[in-house]
Amino acid sequence: MAGRHEDVWVRATDPSVIGAVRRSAVALATAAGFDQNRTGQVAVAVTEAVSNLVKHAEDGVVLVRAHVERPGVVELVAIDRGPGIADLARALRDGFSTSGTLGIGLGAIARMASAWDVHSMPGRGTVLVTHFTADGPPEPPLRASGIRRPIGEETVCGDSYAVVDTGGVITAVLCDGLGHGAAAAYASREAVRIFLDDPLAPPVAALERVHRGLGHTRGGAVAVVRVERETVSYAGLGNISGWIAHAEGRQGMISLPGIAGHKGRRPQQYEYALPSHATVVLHSDGLTDRWDPASFPGLFARTPAVIGATLLRDAGSRRDDACVVALRQRP
Repeated sequence: MAGRHEDVWVRATDPSVIGAVRRSAVALATAAGFDQNRTGQVAVAVTEAVSNLVKHAEDGVVLVRAHVERPGVVELVAIDRGPGIADLARALRDGFSTSGTLGIGLGAIARMASAWDVHSMPGRGTVLVTHFTADGPPEPPLRASGIRRPIGEETVCGDSYAVVDTGGVITAVLCDGLGHGAAAAYASREAVRIFLDDPLAPPVAALERVHRGLGHTRGGAVAVVRVERETVSYAGLGNISGWIAHAEGRQGMISLPGIAGHKGRRPQQYEYALPSHATVVLHSDGLTDRWDPASFPGLFARTPAVIGATLLRDAGSRRDDACVVALRQRP
């Protein structure tokens, strides 16, 4: 079960951030029971990735956190708006060096990580996601990810999400609390708490409970989605965008007008077919809904974490809280 996450982004603008991010990663690894050798490998890989951002990236940011699907796994997300990696295979070879990209040292980072994924586009930049496990525990299934960012320089995000994976079925909620700041964050966290009281209920029933339960808050836009092998069930109230996306295009899912907790039509649940290899994407209005899968060649063959981080970078706005959740069934 993945619940509430506080994503703390660090702008890679100064060498002083390298040590701070490394210490955060080491603290997560230590808390997860990593031994001294493995913790040292995490420290080296994180230092390499963040150093690359500081030295070479344009508008580089980095996030280190417990993995969405398994809290005992350390995840690093590094994003830049640089020139991209023109030759990924070459970048994975030792000794590769081209200024302005995250490709420097990528081979060493990949060897130390338990798993990694990357998407890069010329002129748009690179998203690198790595995760680290202690010896023994299984790697995450890489079927779900959520990522969020507060407006401007705010320290709290008014958007919250939760993901529950029971093996064959993935259920998720996303709430965009009305406005910004602490009150919006409280409303969205309450939506997540109410959802997690009974996460296996049908999406429309879960949304109805959230709608009834947010009356003491300022409310917000909420959507609940359930992804099964061949179908998607969806119920939304307010301005949450839901999509079934793949390399060839996307299909929108219906959210009804309203504000959960205050006003709106009675929630309804809609059913959709899930094409093989499609990704279900939910996002708040902190991302424009005008993004087109065709403008991201190769992206929807990548993992949900890379998909979410790339959409946040290219479709997200710094003038609003932003959150994106990406879900995928096994092929």
